[in-house]
Amino acid sequence: MSATLKTQLQDDMKSSMKGGDKKRLGVIRLMLAAIKQIEVDERIELDDARIISVLDKMAKQRRESITQFESAGRDDLIAIEQDELVIIQEYLPQALSEAEINDLVEQSIAATGAASIKDMGKLMGVLKPQMQGRADMGKVSQLIKSRLSS
Repeated sequence: MSATLKTQLQDDMKSSMKGGDKKRLGVIRLMLAAIKQIEVDERIELDDARIISVLDKMAKQRRESITQFESAGRDDLIAIEQDELVIIQEYLPQALSEAEINDLVEQSIAATGAASIKDMGKLMGVLKPQMQGRADMGKVSQLIKSRLSS
């Protein structure tokens, strides 16, 4: 049986402490704190799927920050965010290629019979569980909009 994502994060935190990798340790602690916060707030134990959605949200926040820092010319902050993003992505499932994303969108459109923008919510409901943490859902949303409006 494979270890859960949370157990893996805790083990990696310990090895980062022992190895003196302060940057990695800080990011892992951030991830564990975000997971713990939800567990305390909702009084539940998060499963891997929910942990992936938390980490996916953290990765999205880093990507948005990088974009904002680029427009502000803050190269020092861009480097920090990119380093954090790389570490967070190590714990997310393998990213889908553009072809795989297109295939999943096409299959979902066929399966749901989506014909217009009004069916967007139904499509996203089908696609999100398959793509969570593996694709930028904002880009997927744009792809669906362009497909349904054509």
